[in-house]
Amino acid sequence: MSEVFGSINFVHVLLFILSGALMFFVSAYFKKNKGHGQEFENKFTSLHDELLGRMKSMSELQNDTQGRMFEALRQQERALSVSLDQKLSDVIKNVNGGLDKTTLKTQENLNALKERLAVIDHAQKNISELSKDVVGLQEILSNKQARGAFGELQLEDLVKAALPAGAYDFQVTMGNGKRADCVIKLPNPPGSIVVDAKYPLEDYRRLVDAATKPEKDLAARQFKAAVMRHVTAISEKYIIPNETADSALMFLPSESVYMELHTNFLDVLDASYKLKVWIVSPTTLMATLNTVRAILKDAKMREQAGLIQQEVQKLMVDLGRLDQRVNKLGQHFSQASEDIRQIQISTEKVARRGERIEMLELDDHIENEQLEAKSDPVDPQPLRQIR
Repeated sequence: MSEVFGSINFVHVLLFILSGALMFFVSAYFKKNKGHGQEFENKFTSLHDELLGRMKSMSELQNDTQGRMFEALRQQERALSVSLDQKLSDVIKNVNGGLDKTTLKTQENLNALKERLAVIDHAQKNISELSKDVVGLQEILSNKQARGAFGELQLEDLVKAALPAGAYDFQVTMGNGKRADCVIKLPNPPGSIVVDAKYPLEDYRRLVDAATKPEKDLAARQFKAAVMRHVTAISEKYIIPNETADSALMFLPSESVYMELHTNFLDVLDASYKLKVWIVSPTTLMATLNTVRAILKDAKMREQAGLIQQEVQKLMVDLGRLDQRVNKLGQHFSQASEDIRQIQISTEKVARRGERIEMLELDDHIENEQLEAKSDPVDPQPLRQIR
């Protein structure tokens, strides 16, 4: 649009310059040729006026064109403004919708994050409590007396969970004055079995923490000696003739110590077998207690065998009496069946007699009646009762 306005202005200026140049040349011509007359001057004047009129028309046309172009430009500007407003409104709506979705998604993520943080916080509390428990357990295990109480408590829990009440006792003083951690009551044979809890933790830790081969060899010898001391003490204290079984159990409240013995100290196990001391862990002790429970159940059944036999004998007597009564009842049913058969015979005879009376055939059937009387004799006892 600005290019069109520039072209019109350029033409207008060019015509103005041409008009001025023409006036200049005409004036110069008149100065040189003063004798041509008034006619040429008049034609030039009319031509000049016509040129000025056309320039004025072109100026008016230019103004009109500029007005129309400005109006078109304003309309296009308004249309462009409306279009821009609409597009801007759509963009704002899209942005607002995207912001709402983003806000909602962010809120959901924040809620999920809060839930996860709550779970993490709860887990952190559990870890803190577990750390306290571990520290407390370490303090317990670092003290020999507390460690012994820990082993005895674990032994007591396992025995109570596996055996019925009355099949065990804790902290029992034996006949030789020694106090046993647990005595499992079994019938003879084999007799009561003593279970004693031992926990050589310090020697085991030295063995595990040893770094060099000499340290490991020394720790292994110390660990072996500690376990053998416990095995020997149990064999001497808790295997008592005529009071206990000929064997005893040594309870290790640690599976790792038990596995170390079965992995690297088989000679210690062989020595314990010879001394009749069986080393058990929490897992193997539970299996042993289940076997003991089966033995107790079998012994209880044997104790009740005499009573069961007596009850079976009484049951057989009752069955014999029942058989006799069933036989008597069968005889009664047989007699009742015979009586019913006799009644049916009498009923048939009465019916036939009634028919003969009705037909007046008494004389013709006397012989038949005699024959029937012989075949069906009448019991005189009921007739005597009627008389």
